[in-house]
Amino acid sequence: MRYRTLDSKLIIETAERLEERVTERFPEAGLRGVAAELVSLSRDLARSAKALEAPIWWLRAVIAAAIVIGALMFLFVGTILPLGRISGTHDAIQSVQGIESSVNMILLAALGFLTLVRSEERIKRKRVFRELHGLRSLIHVIDMHQLTKDPAALSTHFKPTAHSPARITNAADLARYLDYCSEMLSITGKIAALFAQSVNDDVVINGINDIENLASNLSRKIWQKITLIESASAKQRSRSGRVERKL
Repeated sequence: MRYRTLDSKLIIETAERLEERVTERFPEAGLRGVAAELVSLSRDLARSAKALEAPIWWLRAVIAAAIVIGALMFLFVGTILPLGRISGTHDAIQSVQGIESSVNMILLAALGFLTLVRSEERIKRKRVFRELHGLRSLIHVIDMHQLTKDPAALSTHFKPTAHSPARITNAADLARYLDYCSEMLSITGKIAALFAQSVNDDVVINGINDIENLASNLSRKIWQKITLIESASAKQRSRSGRVERKL
């Protein structure tokens, strides 16, 4: 069963190691603070996901009490009328009306029962989406940090303007920076998946899938940049090799 479920401790440890790697390589970069926030958020969301696994006992007790009270009302108030003697036309009409109102009350009671039973599911669903809101925001923050890391800045023909942001001019460092962003996005998807283990709800799973798709799409953009960097580096090495052979 070890590899059939996500372990929140291992996810947190992975985020902590990533923060250490970012700190060692880019101690002055803003990405270091983002990595620290990812660690903090992963701890908070892991606790929240674990707490959602337990039933809401007080709510279940309220639901059980409401069901018992409703059943007693049907029995003692006389909402469900017995089908007794039908001696004439007037009695038959009254009996039909009584049956119709009884059926309506049963249907309403059934709908109310379903609403009460699913109230715990709705409460947990709201809690999950409240927690996932912060995770979605962090994903966009990660994307903002990689936004200005353009492989075009490595070109000898690149000319920055007065308002150009600070650029990483080393190809290896730029590729590593983008790789760290991609790893962060991957971790956010795994954190979101913890809630799918805790709350078995289709709406929650769809919301988690949306977050994972968002992280995957942004990660795909990052890897396109990394591919461009590797391609440019390979061309540069090939060009340098030809120059050395000529010499």
